[in-house]
Amino acid sequence: MRRLFFPSLIGFLAAAVLAAQAQNAPPAGDWRYYGGDAASTRYSPLDQITRSNVNTLEIAWRWATPDNDIARANDTVRAGTYQDTPLMINGILYTETGLGIFAAIDPVSGKTIWQYDAEIWRGGRPPNLGFTHRGMAYWTDGKARRIISGTHDAHLISIDAETGKPDPSFGNSGKADVIDQLQYAERQRNYSINSTPIVVRNVIISGANISDGPPNREAPRGDVSGYDVRTGKRLWTFRSVPQAGEFGNETWENGSWTYTGNTNVWPMITVDEATGYVYLPFDTPTNDYYGGDRKGNNLFAESLVCVDSATGRRVWHFQGVHHGLWDYDFASAPVLADITVNGRRISAVAQVSKQGFLYVFDRKTGEPVWPIEERPVPQSTVPGEKTSPTQPFPTHPPAFERQGFLESDVIDFTPELREQALTIVNEFEHGPLFTPPSLKGTIQLPGNVGGANWGGAALDPTTGTLYVPSLTNPIIDQIVPGDPARGNIRYRRGGVQTLPTLDGLPLFKPPYSRVTAYDLDTGTIAWQVPLGDGPRDHPLLKDLNVGRLGNGARGNPLVTATLLFVSQSGGGIGNAIARPVGDRPLTKLPPEPPKLRAFDKKTGELVWEKELPLGPSGTPMTYMYAGKQYVALAIGAGLQTELIAFALP
Repeated sequence: MRRLFFPSLIGFLAAAVLAAQAQNAPPAGDWRYYGGDAASTRYSPLDQITRSNVNTLEIAWRWATPDNDIARANDTVRAGTYQDTPLMINGILYTETGLGIFAAIDPVSGKTIWQYDAEIWRGGRPPNLGFTHRGMAYWTDGKARRIISGTHDAHLISIDAETGKPDPSFGNSGKADVIDQLQYAERQRNYSINSTPIVVRNVIISGANISDGPPNREAPRGDVSGYDVRTGKRLWTFRSVPQAGEFGNETWENGSWTYTGNTNVWPMITVDEATGYVYLPFDTPTNDYYGGDRKGNNLFAESLVCVDSATGRRVWHFQGVHHGLWDYDFASAPVLADITVNGRRISAVAQVSKQGFLYVFDRKTGEPVWPIEERPVPQSTVPGEKTSPTQPFPTHPPAFERQGFLESDVIDFTPELREQALTIVNEFEHGPLFTPPSLKGTIQLPGNVGGANWGGAALDPTTGTLYVPSLTNPIIDQIVPGDPARGNIRYRRGGVQTLPTLDGLPLFKPPYSRVTAYDLDTGTIAWQVPLGDGPRDHPLLKDLNVGRLGNGARGNPLVTATLLFVSQSGGGIGNAIARPVGDRPLTKLPPEPPKLRAFDKKTGELVWEKELPLGPSGTPMTYMYAGKQYVALAIGAGLQTELIAFALP
């Protein structure tokens, strides 16, 4: 009897634990994180919208943000692109607008339930992209329910999800200051928060938005702190530029650690809920293109850093760019995946990059799943600069983007076009990836917006497939002296900044934007397809039957049980100065409209596309309510921003 009793009791207790977990688990139709879940997979198991019926999707509702009325009434206030991905929690949608206004929305009608405006927009335009915001986090202890976000005036704010009112027990009347005593920081001028924080084990962890174009070498650091979710009290701080006696301080030569700033986490953050580890993608130090004032490898700039959420202790790190000069931030949330490589099960973290690499690590130890090699790279000729002799190159998986600019990358639609393109290319320095900026001007490919950017990647955890939208978008890195009347930076990027086109045709081979699918078990590319049509109807290409070329606009992914969705803004190609081809007049092609597309996950076949009324910037999400699946996304900028939702008839 005893032998039967204990297994039965264990089975009963196990069943009870599973039942309790099921009761506490969010509904399958919820979307509780910016990236869908704490692992930033952007995945939903919903399967009502399929390949066979996606072409019947229609607009279910549209919700105009309160930013529109504010902007029309205030000539100096303009929302940037609407970059939020709304949350779906217990039957309510939550969003944060570019001006920092919070709203709860009915998921069926799109009607406002409540909204809260702290009027932070009255304090002036935030740095970099201005009034943009990428949303909020959600927290509950089973009783209290809170919406947590960062603000343009450098605070964390906690709002009651039921009422839309600030939590009086959090910080000072619902707001906790994040830059108190931070050197060189000025609210809403050079420091703000515009990406969602994340909450893990009752600790809020947030990054920062710091000006990318400072006139001085002195700038605020992008330190990352943990805060108590109930009180807003700061619990710990991880310094992005190590100070005296801290690990990595020796990588900042000549005392540059005392004044160099930036090195911030401006993208989204990822959490392993099982371990409590947090994965922080850091950006470039001050300034983005000249490092003569900060010699050394500059940890933890352009690094992926794993910290313990309880203490802020560094567990491991990987630096993707030593002494960065290309604005190659780690610009997107890392993605957690459980993969099987050569028969070995690995808890992995995958990081896509602006330079077109996919890095894959054991997320507990930081060991690369496949070797990463240090390889020699070209060196700088700019006075006072000291480039790193090597940079890290993954041996596997293969890159998802064109890297560097060689003669083999120049367009070859016709011999004549190639010859003219080479003439323009040779006006500038060019070479392999990590060719440094120069006084003459260097073609950088991918450019400073990628490759991959904050839209990031999406993972199907059922297949281990990672989907990466990306751009092939070069820039010119021409270094010019700083203006002594404005500040003390010796050199900055200026002069020629955009690679010309040949009558609207890029000088490099297509596709100009693409989607790449990786099999993470093998580290191989499963498929790669152009994203958008591009200038395929250009008169110079009319007889060549070139097919889709990609339109050079950024795409943001969502993956479901049935489909891969990618939203894409319009235009993309042809913004640069066009050089004529022979004596023919310049071509005027209409801009490509913004679209939401659906792809077959296994093959990359385009199965549906829908023109959108306004350009999307935020990443799409999906939710289920009252038996119906919806796909929603933020669209628009300036005087017209809104959420739009699609559903089956």
